[in-house]
Amino acid sequence: MSEDGRTESDPHSADDGRAAPPETGKRDPDGLLAHAGVRGDPDRDQHFLVDDRVLDRIPEYAVEADVDLSHVLEIGGGTGALTDRLLAVADRVTVVERDPELAAFLREEFADERAADRLSVIEGDALEVDLPDFTAAISNLPYGASSEIAFRLLPEGKPTVLMFQREFAERMAADSGTDDYGRLSVTAGHYADVEVVEPVPPEAFSPPPAVDSAVVRTDPRDPEYEVSDEDFFMDFLKGVFTQRRKTMRNAVRNTAHITGLDDPEAVVDAAEEDLMSRRAGNVTPAEFAELAALAHEVGAEE
Repeated sequence: MSEDGRTESDPHSADDGRAAPPETGKRDPDGLLAHAGVRGDPDRDQHFLVDDRVLDRIPEYAVEADVDLSHVLEIGGGTGALTDRLLAVADRVTVVERDPELAAFLREEFADERAADRLSVIEGDALEVDLPDFTAAISNLPYGASSEIAFRLLPEGKPTVLMFQREFAERMAADSGTDDYGRLSVTAGHYADVEVVEPVPPEAFSPPPAVDSAVVRTDPRDPEYEVSDEDFFMDFLKGVFTQRRKTMRNAVRNTAHITGLDDPEAVVDAAEEDLMSRRAGNVTPAEFAELAALAHEVGAEE
């Protein structure tokens, strides 16, 4: 028996409690679920990705974009089906898993990879734990926290390949003037180019969720505009998009409690009439940045 309590045996033998990979070297997602003795629970936001074809393609979206895969971060490792595929293309993988039983299963199932210092498992909430210095994030995110997790990752300026609800994904990637365009589109686009690379049906998961899903790839880049105060810019976006059915003039006037503006009327008077007559859904990110800078200059309390 080794120092960590494992029986010295073939790393993929059936009697060591781990799911034996097939001849292709890939662990079977249904086999992993069986070995872990778990079933997905919609009430706990647990939907395990079990479609081999989707699992195989997800890392390829990073490979084909020539992403640095020296240290990949995976959030929500579950039973390790995607972890297994990531280890095939990455030098090192760190998994953050909130469920203690699943974290323990991952440590045992991938004991050899851990021993080789190719895999680390962090037990905890991805919104609270310290994240490692990763080079890319590739994950099937828990949908209930996907927005918060995405906006913890995007400011890091690293490429990502992430699974979201399809509606959320399409809003992330939407252009101004379209029905899906909103605060999410501007905020995500502030940090990266966003592309929906693959729709994923409910049947790819166990149990199937009640919504369609989609894989999103982000490529970090600086925006085409300058923002002097990023916190104010984000608060300004949040404010005016709560009033997206109103003109920008009224949106600015009505949301000082969100944007923090001391004198919203000064902003309305100083801004261009054409811009203030439009609704938020028809304002480009660059125009938002310009207006936010003006608002901070003439309407914010010193």
